Amino acid sequence: MKIDLTAIEIEQIGGKEIELLTKYRMAYLTELQGEQSSEYQVNLSKELNAFFEQALSEQRFFAFLAVYKGEAISFGAMVVKKIPGDFNKPFYLEGDILNMYTIPSARRNGVSALILKQLIDEAHKRGISKISLHTTKEGEKLYRNFGFSEPLYPVLELCSKI
Repeated sequence: MKIDLTAIEIEQIGGKEIELLTKYRMAYLTELQGEQSSEYQVNLSKELNAFFEQALSEQRFFAFLAVYKGEAISFGAMVVKKIPGDFNKPFYLEGDILNMYTIPSARRNGVSALILKQLIDEAHKRGISKISLHTTKEGEKLYRNFGFSEPLYPVLELCSKI
């Protein structure tokens, strides 16, 4: 579908939209990891609802939603982490963008760029000094256009088998 970007409304997600946020997170995960059993999906949905509710109330998470002609077509979120500081500041705030997601029929119209800009603007308002994310190859160009690059220091991961 062709999207008129001037007709999109960007809304900050609050407590009333938690189930919608979970629905989009589940759609994102299904695209990345494939279908799961309905029992697993129900349990994960409950856990995600609880996570989003608590994280929103503690102001360590924020998200935005793009609405077009009354339909939620895209969203993106950021988890806020407070980390110990150094000789310059007692602490820093860092943000991790997670599951930027646009419904398949609305992709490649610039909607994700609107969401990403809103996330970055909100991060700056909140004093977040560094934003990071994981991306698919498909999404990499968008993030690079906004100035995202490889980290200054090597990033290593150790994934627990828990």
